[in-house]
Amino acid sequence: MTKALSVGALRAEPGTKARGSVRADLGTLTVDLPLTLVNGARPGPRVTITAGVHGGEFTPVDAAARLATLLDPDEVHGQVIICPVANPPAVYDGRLNVSPVDGVNINRVFPGDPDGSPTERLASWLFAHLVDGADVYIDLHCGGIDQVLRDFVGYRLTGAPDLDGATAQLAGSFGIEDVILGLEADGGNSHAAAARRGISAVLVEVGELGQRDGATAHRRVDGLLQALRHLSVLAPTGIDGPAPATVREWVWAAGVTAEATGLWYPEFTAGDDVAEGDLIGRIVDPADGAEHQVHTPVGGRLFYGMHGLTVAPGHELAAIAAPWDPDPATRPAGFRTPGVGVAPAEADPRA
Repeated sequence: MTKALSVGALRAEPGTKARGSVRADLGTLTVDLPLTLVNGARPGPRVTITAGVHGGEFTPVDAAARLATLLDPDEVHGQVIICPVANPPAVYDGRLNVSPVDGVNINRVFPGDPDGSPTERLASWLFAHLVDGADVYIDLHCGGIDQVLRDFVGYRLTGAPDLDGATAQLAGSFGIEDVILGLEADGGNSHAAAARRGISAVLVEVGELGQRDGATAHRRVDGLLQALRHLSVLAPTGIDGPAPATVREWVWAAGVTAEATGLWYPEFTAGDDVAEGDLIGRIVDPADGAEHQVHTPVGGRLFYGMHGLTVAPGHELAAIAAPWDPDPATRPAGFRTPGVGVAPAEADPRA
């Protein structure tokens, strides 16, 4: 028998759906978080879905809002919590990865600090009220307004065979071919912090350049419905769908960062395969036209990259993943651990 589902003052009894907003106190300010609670009529897992962790990523927000409208509690087994705008200051005011309130990227500070900066407090609130207690956590992202990106799902290995196996199956259920592994569940990314708490957690990246077109949103919703059917939150449709995608596993191998200030002219498309030393773009000094060529430090596949025009030293230009070989005996000697050259303290640069 399912129980009532509550977040703050918002409450959904078994077999009902509740929609509204819940206020989070961040110390120097408060924010209103839109939530949909879908409390199924029959027992099952609790699934939390967030979008809008970063600003400028419109398709995840659109897809989460569409899913919230679509789900019928009479058809749901278990409970689904949907937060389409998890970081209102960044989404509504900043449209960037960092919050305009304190300049913090929330997806570097999970599970947060209830006594920290406003963004750290928001991360703590999200974990305490939405993520903790979930069986499954799905965090939706896409390439931001200045990023090209190839669709992928990411998750972290924890060393717990049952948890890692369940998360691998979840990652493969969205119909996305490429799955990028983090070899450790460290760092402040949302799905890494959830994995450390024993929650099956994935990052889902679909779309680029902040897209908000209907076709991309529908593709995202279809993937979420597939995942909910995989989790038995929704019953199978009884209609044969597309054949499951053949999953290819990757690990982050290197990031490419700018070494000069100027105008960035990329010469790649997200999803391109590259060899070590390939030219992927040029930075041109607008003052004198001097050109700085940018080459790849390793071979692999370019999963996302900077599409904006202006860059400065240290700005991320691209991220490269390499095919994952779990056998150290056959793994290339030059293999680099995930995150090298991208974000030294974290194993997943994109999230």
